[in-house]
Amino acid sequence: MKISSILAKPQPSVSFEVFPPKKDRPLEGTKELVSEIAATGPAFMSVTYGAAGGTTGANTCAIAEHVQKTCGVPVLAHLTCVAATRESIDREVASFRAAGIENILCLRGDLAPETVFPGDSAFSHASDLVAALAGKGFCLGGACYPEGHPESPHFADDIAHVKEKVEAGLDFLTTQMFFDNNVFFHYLARLRDAGVTVPVVAGIMPVTNGRQIARICELSGTHLPPRFRAIVDRFGDDPAAMLGAGVAYATEQIVDLFANGVNHVHVYTMNKPELARRIMDNLKGIVA
Repeated sequence: MKISSILAKPQPSVSFEVFPPKKDRPLEGTKELVSEIAATGPAFMSVTYGAAGGTTGANTCAIAEHVQKTCGVPVLAHLTCVAATRESIDREVASFRAAGIENILCLRGDLAPETVFPGDSAFSHASDLVAALAGKGFCLGGACYPEGHPESPHFADDIAHVKEKVEAGLDFLTTQMFFDNNVFFHYLARLRDAGVTVPVVAGIMPVTNGRQIARICELSGTHLPPRFRAIVDRFGDDPAAMLGAGVAYATEQIVDLFANGVNHVHVYTMNKPELARRIMDNLKGIVA
């Protein structure tokens, strides 16, 4: 099933992101975790591709195929184009198509210090990847940043870049994580004012590790509101308490989004089935 069909439905939905094992790691352990997460009943699941030097496309395709064929859940496969050639992208897309994958999240990918762009690289930006895949039968998604892309000096420029990606052929957008819903509402209004009309899925990360969140926010440019900082300060050194507090905070965000007409939320699970179960248990009666 194409993600665009899911997002066209008026009822609230929750989807989950998972990640494949790194290069040369066995798939079976990850497949077990992914199966547990799929059993909670998400609307769809996305499978990350990883930064340069991270997970391989083969593992992404294998986990995505497992989600769709074994678990019976629609899947969205991430694809990054940083330092890629047209031939390498064609190979990845062919493997997705052979596995029956219909949905691709088009990303540039993170730049690493050792990243080298091929001399004939056709993919400097995510919009280049979108343009290359548009019209080839896939449902295409893209990323956006409610607090602005970390590499974009001006918010208006970032909005313009998002619009450029959408006009290249995107069917929907998924946001980076945010911890203040007002930031998302403001951003959504800016997108609509700029003429971006595709569905925007809100990205939510339940924080279960207080020590990691500062680094994550530093890399993504995400702001931690004082209310959330207090939760991390109070419970960050107690894993069980931080799990409960993180899930509670994320659940409150999701319910508030639904109440304000944002029907589709994508949760970054960090491959933790317990987190997915708690989120879905908290949303019983709200999400079918």
